[in-house]
Amino acid sequence: QSNLHLYIKECRRNHVTDIVRVCEPTYLGGELTSAGIQLHEMAYPDGHSPPDEILQQWLNLVEERFLNNNNNTSTSNNTNNNNNDKKTIAVHCVAGLGRAPVLVAIALMEFERMDAVEAVMMIRNQRRGAINEKQLRYLEGYKRRRGNAGSGCACIIL
Repeated sequence: QSNLHLYIKECRRNHVTDIVRVCEPTYLGGELTSAGIQLHEMAYPDGHSPPDEILQQWLNLVEERFLNNNNNTSTSNNTNNNNNDKKTIAVHCVAGLGRAPVLVAIALMEFERMDAVEAVMMIRNQRRGAINEKQLRYLEGYKRRRGNAGSGCACIIL
């Protein structure tokens, strides 16, 4: 909680509009809300794959933030509006090696049409040791659920 203002500063620098917490709470969300960042609780057990309910919430959020608003940004008359149109979803767990990377991999598979190995390799290039063997098997067997996959979204791995 005492360092949250530093994370908020980094979130602002990266245009974070939403934070997805996939672990048990270790900080209060009020400071995020005051900073204009929406906190989404999507906790699930460490070392496992996300349950269907969490997966649906995650996919809905990614789709809503990156795909449903594309038409609104292209009609803007303000050419200096590009920075205001950028949106980033930050997702975190305790160590950043399991739960959060699995959700990022799923977003890459759903919306960037990557296969599991390609998504995991991209994530591991930024987060060495991310995604355990059980989670990798889950991702390899994962079937895309969205018909509009491949429309594109922005993923930043910090």
